[in-house]
Amino acid sequence: MSIIASALAALTLASCADEIEMRRPPVFELPDLPVVDDIHTFKAPLYWSVYEYCYTREQQGDKNIDITPDEWDRIIDWVATDLKPAGYDMICTDGFISMDAKDASGYMTDYGSISLRELVAKCKAKGLKLGVYDNPLWIHGPRETLVDGTYYNFGQLYYNGTADVMNPNATDIWFNWAVAENPGAKEYIDGFFKHYKELGVEYIRMDFLSWYEDGKDRNIGTVGRGYGRESYARALNYICESAKKYGIFTSLVMPHLYNDAEVEAKYGNMVRIVADTGTGGWRHCSAQDKGKSYTTWPNCMNMFDGFVYWSHIAGRGNVILDGDFIRLNTFSNDDEKETVVSLQLMAGGPVTVADQYFNIGNNLKFYTNSEMLELNTDGFVGKPLSDKLNDRNNEIWYGQMSNGDYVVGLFNRDDSPRSYSLDLADLGISGTYNARDLWRHTEEPNISTIKANVPAHGCKIVRLSK
Repeated sequence: MSIIASALAALTLASCADEIEMRRPPVFELPDLPVVDDIHTFKAPLYWSVYEYCYTREQQGDKNIDITPDEWDRIIDWVATDLKPAGYDMICTDGFISMDAKDASGYMTDYGSISLRELVAKCKAKGLKLGVYDNPLWIHGPRETLVDGTYYNFGQLYYNGTADVMNPNATDIWFNWAVAENPGAKEYIDGFFKHYKELGVEYIRMDFLSWYEDGKDRNIGTVGRGYGRESYARALNYICESAKKYGIFTSLVMPHLYNDAEVEAKYGNMVRIVADTGTGGWRHCSAQDKGKSYTTWPNCMNMFDGFVYWSHIAGRGNVILDGDFIRLNTFSNDDEKETVVSLQLMAGGPVTVADQYFNIGNNLKFYTNSEMLELNTDGFVGKPLSDKLNDRNNEIWYGQMSNGDYVVGLFNRDDSPRSYSLDLADLGISGTYNARDLWRHTEEPNISTIKANVPAHGCKIVRLSK
């Protein structure tokens, strides 16, 4: 499909020699696993995460990160006052803080110095929901704890030395894994979701999935036994069945996405497609390892590449792509801030605020642009013109709203301004339309060509209606 854009052809880059196409081998054969129908019915969530609060303290050397009940009150009040009116209806925990099991269930009950039950109540009092960072394959409670409804105990969920593992000489670091094939594992996973449903939690963010699958981390090396592709797929099947049963949204984090995300797209509601946010800024949005992909987690190192590379598996009724948290206070200018929020919404991903009440400054307006957030409300999922990482056409995104309107996004990842002249016919859109700039809130009637001077690291998002 040809695109008429000023200087576009001249600026198209050749394929990068360092790029590894992860849709090629390795290929893993799997037994037939059950299909779980109608799981892709959620829209992408809008919420606030503790990530930045914890990450910055860890970087400062804090060994005992916690959030006190009083601090939770300040956070919840701020989210309810400033973000909830725009649709951000949830607060979510993350790693960093202790996750403790303090009752007979053996599942997580406390997050640092506050119980989850109290935290749910605090959120509910302000009209908010609580999401929890936890993994149905992590064992928190004592070994002697019985799996509800069985005669098996938690100790029997651990690796028992009989099953084949990928790294037989390794030991698991950080996590106590429940092995999917062990007796009681399916019931343990079901009890996990039942536990959270009874607490009033309907969103689970489950991390370090790649470590369970093959015990490998591209940046660290061998990190565990690796329970194998079949065990991993079986575990996600159990997770999907129970999550659907209890009406809980599953966010899959740190997956290898082997076989073109075959298992994750089948069994998860949302999947991370990029490295951790970390220090944030333009580096994580667009610049880090730009144009490169890898066969293992993290497949792409910046949001833009991740959304482009995995755009072919997204869409209405498909798995949601997650670009990880946004820290607007780490960006250099307004153009970059508009781009990072626009990218998530154009790709149909979540907008996850990690800025805090004491450093958000004037950035709230970027998160609460009602015209942009209409894309999320609608369940809009756009696509780039190309899903190749070094093709400039991947900076042009478009899609259709449920009412028939089109939304077109022109992005400029360069360090200098760029001019666009884009005929709507090149997108398969015939006729003339009224164009509404969703950031400038201005209109241009009866156009068949979008013309724009897009600043460095900036974007132009246009909604087209008859």
